[in-house]
Amino acid sequence: MNSMDQMKNTRYANIIPMKELDTKEKRLYPFPIYDKLREETPVRYDKERACWDIFRYDDVHLVLKNPKLFSSRRSQGEKRESLLIMDPPKHTQMRNLVNKAFTPKVIQELEPRIAEITNGLLDEVIPNTRMDMVYDVAGPLPVIMIAELLGVPARDRQLFKAWSDVLVKGPEVNTDEAFTSVMAEKRQASDELSDYFKDILVQRRRKRENDLISLLLDAEIDGEKLSEEELLGFCILLLVAGNETTTNLIVNAIRYMTEDVPLQAHLRAHPELLPHAIEETLRFYPPIQAIGRIATRDVEIGGQKVEAGSQVISWVAAANRDGRKFAEAARFVPTRKPNPHLGFGFGIHFCLGAPLARLEARIVLGILLHRCIDIEREEGALLHPIQSPFVFGVTHFPVRFRT
Repeated sequence: MNSMDQMKNTRYANIIPMKELDTKEKRLYPFPIYDKLREETPVRYDKERACWDIFRYDDVHLVLKNPKLFSSRRSQGEKRESLLIMDPPKHTQMRNLVNKAFTPKVIQELEPRIAEITNGLLDEVIPNTRMDMVYDVAGPLPVIMIAELLGVPARDRQLFKAWSDVLVKGPEVNTDEAFTSVMAEKRQASDELSDYFKDILVQRRRKRENDLISLLLDAEIDGEKLSEEELLGFCILLLVAGNETTTNLIVNAIRYMTEDVPLQAHLRAHPELLPHAIEETLRFYPPIQAIGRIATRDVEIGGQKVEAGSQVISWVAAANRDGRKFAEAARFVPTRKPNPHLGFGFGIHFCLGAPLARLEARIVLGILLHRCIDIEREEGALLHPIQSPFVFGVTHFPVRFRT
């Protein structure tokens, strides 16, 4: 294995596109490919990306629920740790800390503010009877919310959006040049974001406010304050995780509703079904498609021997449509219950922001369906996939509607 393969194998396989998704059209709708791979090669080694790909529900579930066997840690050389690439016991301590700030009571109390922001954003576009779902509503709302929670100015939301878009980006093609270019972009975005948050930390050290950054400054683990790098890692994670996933969940839900127009009227007449429809969106059009892990020892998955140190990519988007787990897996069922999808991951790394993302999606979609009738994708509008193999979403989604 050459040095580039080794680097990809230990750190980056989940941001490198696999050869089966080699066109924009396939990336906009990859599910037939996932279905084929799940049935024909449920566990396969990809030499080009130097990793194992896992497509069946039970195998993906096995990987995600076993952090001792499948570690989240990457190779040495990471500039800073975040919860995403941390294992217990440190992960447990850090996650418990953030959970104190995201209690169910705290999340529920955000409902009026989410509704206020949503209505304000819609007031700007409703008179036009058209909007870009990403730019006008689903993009700004989560950024404004997480900015307010962190205690940073909402006026900088365009900056945040630009930085977080780069941090989830992957190379367009699997070449050393494309890979190196994207990694340089990511480092620059991370550095700029770190500098931004360093300034905020200086301000909060002088004067605490009622926000997450002040809470993190005062927090202790085993009697010790968080280091500057830990604080910055938290801030960056919360910004990106609180932004990208929610935006894509909302847009993917609307995208599906423009493909299944009767569903809009059905949900308008039965708003109590909206939480179930959101769960089904997370299964059917999941914002996160793939999750990377490292095998800590030799292990067998689906009859294949995976050696210690190998990167394992769990294709959640394929697992969520496994007919062995879900009846009528290829159909969107808005009343599906139970719905044990893996759209927010599983186990100790289950998405920290899931309660907030669900709340934001429920409020936004409820208000949208109330204020906008017959939402349809604008005729002739070309869709472009987000340039990231582990994210399922589009860069813009122009729609028309009646009021």
